[in-house]
Amino acid sequence: MSPTRSSFIIGVDLGGTNIVVGAMPEDGSREIAFRSSPTRASEGEDSVVERMIQMIEDVIAVTMAETGAPRANFLGVGIGAPGPLDRELGIIITAPNLGWKMFPLRQRIQAATGLKTTLDNDANCATMGEAWTGAAKGAKNVIGVTIGTGIGGGIIIDGRLYHGSSDVAGEIGHMTIDSTGRRCGCGNYGCLEAYASGTAIAERAREALAGETDGVLLAMCDGQLSKVTAQMVYKAANEGDLIAVDVVRETARFLGAGIGALLNVLNPEVVVLAGGVVNAGEALFAPLKVEIRRRAFAPAVDACRIVPGMLGGSAGVVGAVAAFKAQTGTFATS
Repeated sequence: MSPTRSSFIIGVDLGGTNIVVGAMPEDGSREIAFRSSPTRASEGEDSVVERMIQMIEDVIAVTMAETGAPRANFLGVGIGAPGPLDRELGIIITAPNLGWKMFPLRQRIQAATGLKTTLDNDANCATMGEAWTGAAKGAKNVIGVTIGTGIGGGIIIDGRLYHGSSDVAGEIGHMTIDSTGRRCGCGNYGCLEAYASGTAIAERAREALAGETDGVLLAMCDGQLSKVTAQMVYKAANEGDLIAVDVVRETARFLGAGIGALLNVLNPEVVVLAGGVVNAGEALFAPLKVEIRRRAFAPAVDACRIVPGMLGGSAGVVGAVAAFKAQTGTFATS
């Protein structure tokens, strides 16, 4: 095989549950050698970082074998990680789902691989991925909402990711939608995350199921409410389970309140919802669009598409590559 002249970037998506690593050509034209491994944060920072390094090296080796590219053709590593972060110093300030504080992740990866490394928020990366090659491709003004264990977000304005004054812009999950509402993991009350994250969806479903004796959702969890997950709720809603349908519709109202406010403030072209929530389909998206139209100004609603993400589990890796390009001056959404 003759060596390729293409340059490659490694993307890393570090999550509380899984680490996903893959390679892409600099132009983002394809995904190569994507790998996933459990994070196992309980094993400690060093163990997680060593696994990340090994995965990066494995992806580089596979990409070299598949393409004939020498290691010199790898431009660097982009990492998406939970925050808050200090991008300039390459530090995770605090990551509750990992139990990390003031951790110099960028330096550790860069020193081990010998490759230039960048760090950005994982939800920012997912948004950039969707704007680069996914559901928001070509749009200049984009809001991304990632719904999983928590709720994250990213904001792209005029084709550039907006970080704010101290790298915390886009914390959509911590918008207050009820000032005296449920307590959030961040310590505040009434955050959107406390109502519409995957964790919260499952908890609200368990509350609604208390005292019930039959139904699709109850059968899915074998009558053990502790086993209910958001994915079960989405599936049961699509099968017509009345409690699941109610939980999903209520979720749409909560999300609509938050997203409607964002439309009024930022007037985006596209709002992308990513994560497991896309599996809810029209059971979520139909009432969500109604709620957004009820809450936001008509010109803002008319200018905006509300869409599910297209990249699935690869969004964070694709976006980490895009974030690397952005931090090295070569990223554009179109």
